[in-house]
Order: sequence, then C-alpha cells, then structure tokens
Amino acid sequence: MYISILGRQPALGIAELERLYGDVTWFSDESAIINTPRLDFERLGGSQKAGRIVAELPRGDWTAASRKLVSAYAQAWREREGKITLGISSYGFNANPREVQKTGIILKGRLKEVGVSLRLIPNSDTALSTATSHHNKLGLSDNKVELLVVRNKNGKIIIAESVGAQNITAYAKRDQERPKRDAFVGMLPPKLAQTILNLANPAAGARVLDPFCGTGVVLQEASLQGFKVYGTDLSDKMVDYTTKNLDWLAATHHLTIDSIVEQGDAMNHRWSDAIGAVACEGYLGQPFSAPPSPAKLAEVRKNCNYIMGEFLRNIASQLASGTPLCVAVPAWKAADGSFTHLPLVSQLESLGYTPVPLSTVRSSELLYYRDDQVVARELLVITKN
Repeated sequence: MYISILGRQPALGIAELERLYGDVTWFSDESAIINTPRLDFERLGGSQKAGRIVAELPRGDWTAASRKLVSAYAQAWREREGKITLGISSYGFNANPREVQKTGIILKGRLKEVGVSLRLIPNSDTALSTATSHHNKLGLSDNKVELLVVRNKNGKIIIAESVGAQNITAYAKRDQERPKRDAFVGMLPPKLAQTILNLANPAAGARVLDPFCGTGVVLQEASLQGFKVYGTDLSDKMVDYTTKNLDWLAATHHLTIDSIVEQGDAMNHRWSDAIGAVACEGYLGQPFSAPPSPAKLAEVRKNCNYIMGEFLRNIASQLASGTPLCVAVPAWKAADGSFTHLPLVSQLESLGYTPVPLSTVRSSELLYYRDDQVVARELLVITKN
C-alpha cells in the first residue's frame, strides 16, 4: 500500500490515481492512499512524491511520530552497511522545520552509537521540495531514503518510505531540449500530458490518438509508456514539428515508436487506423491576460464550443463503444474565481459519450490552471457510448 503526496491541484492527482489503480482514497487534503502492490511512480503527472507505507499511528502529534520514527529506524538500520542519506518530510503537523530536523539529528546520533553513518538533508521547510528530493536521489536506492510523515485532520499518522519524487530533470529535458517548440500554439507541460493520458487510461498496446497534436507532447508521453501513437493537426507545420519531435524522442530515449502523423481537420477527418484511446488538449481559443468582457467571452466560448462539439460528433462514429477519452477543453476564470464552461460539457450524452464516474472527485473539479491564468483546461474524462 502506498501514499501519494498530490500535486498543486490535488483533484487531478487523485483522479489520475483512481483511473490507474482503482482502489484509491483521500487521506488528507494533500495526500491519497493507493491500495496496490506496485506503484509505477514515474508514470504519474499529478503526484509530487509517493511512498510505501511502513507504519501507522491511530492518533498523535509530531512528538509521537518522531518517537515512532526514531525507535523503528534506530533498530532497522543498526546493521546497515554504507552511508545512509536521509530526508524527512512532514505534512499536516503543527511543527516547524527545526523540530523535523531535530528528529533526524536524534536518529543520526542513535545510529552513530552503533557505527552507522547517516547524512541528514537539512530542512528549510517542514517538507523537502521535490527538487531537493530529486537531486539527492531520495527513494531511488536502499541507502537514499526519504521518510514521508503525513497526518490527517483526525490525527491519524502514516509513515512511508519514498519511492521517488517528480523527475524535474527529465521533464525539463523533454520539454526544453526537443527540437521543435512553438509558444504560439501554447505549451502543454509534459506532466499535464501524462495526467491527460492516464485519465484516458488506454489499454496496454492501444493506439492513442491526439487529433490536436500540436508539437506532439501528448504523443511523446504516450510513446514513453509504450503505446502506439496517432497524431493529426490542422497545421502542416505542427505535423512536421510532431514528426521531428518523435524522431528526437526515439533517438534520445532509444525507443522504437509506432506512429502515424498526418494533416487533418479534427472536425471532419477520417482516421485510418483503429483508435484505442483519445488523449488531447483541444482548441482553447485565444489567451487572455485579464477576464474578457461578457461580449468577448460569449464570442470565444461560442467558437470553441462549435469546434470541440464538431470534433466530438465527427470522431464518435469512428470509435468503438467503450473507447476511453480524456479531452482538455477551455473554461474561463472570472475575477471572483468562478468558471464559465463550454455548453457541451453538460451535453455529452447527446454527443454520444458518457462521463466516467469517479468516487474521489466530481467531474467539475478536473480543472488545470495557475492562479494568474484566465483560460483553464477542463479535463473531460468520458467513454464512447
């Protein structure tokens, strides 16, 4: 059993976990428990860290957690060979960084008494940043350990040994070093592409279609997971960019990629191969630096709704019943924090689709945005009727 420290928008992270692993529950506002014997953390886009649960306390504060941690690991590591690198991250406690660090110092002293060497990662905050965890390779070998200590609002405590943190180096490489990028068409972050793909949850060996492929970010992530890929775009330039980026990925990551990339208008294209899943960021309309006027918003919303609605109608006849889709569509954030959605979001049944029921979140919570953004991505997780 594992616990995940969810990302900046926890609803997306837990929905992703539920689609992949099924038996997932909230533990706290920022964490989720995954009942699975094996967790493929590198696959996840919506989790910052994850760990294998090794101990639980029914109730307690940081003092209780610290005592449990020191007692357990002073015994478990008393005969450990080689130097241990340790980081401790606490979540949900009324504790400061010095208290968390003190726990590590006490454990270090106990181990020193029996001849075991421990290097302690300093805590500038109560939880190590993902960058710190990643750069120190915590959770990636037996002697590089991060302990995740998580407390929920009822006082229950979980102690877990990390299995890794988000690989920010790999994300940056895939995003910034690929040969073709285009800020004009928008920059889809690789970890959001991972989340979109995982929310679609294609069957093993399926061909994944992105009918708005742009520079190929979703197709790159699908290729890394071993899927066959199919990309189309209205722009010949984007078709060329996607082709070059997939060639780069194959060369740099030593992959054989089964891909089809061709020009096509998503509103009327006929795809030539069987489609196992659809994962895409659709047409989001023009960007805004501030909330638009009601008239402008109505105009953009109508246009986006037409394009995405025509796409969903067009592809419906080309998909087998039960085919999964995750389609990102625009939603616009007002100054008061409320969102304006596309009309089609409430008309999916009439278009031939059924929303996938999720037990952990409501469909309306599947929104990806930053605080300074007006245009959010609303992720529609649906299946073909």
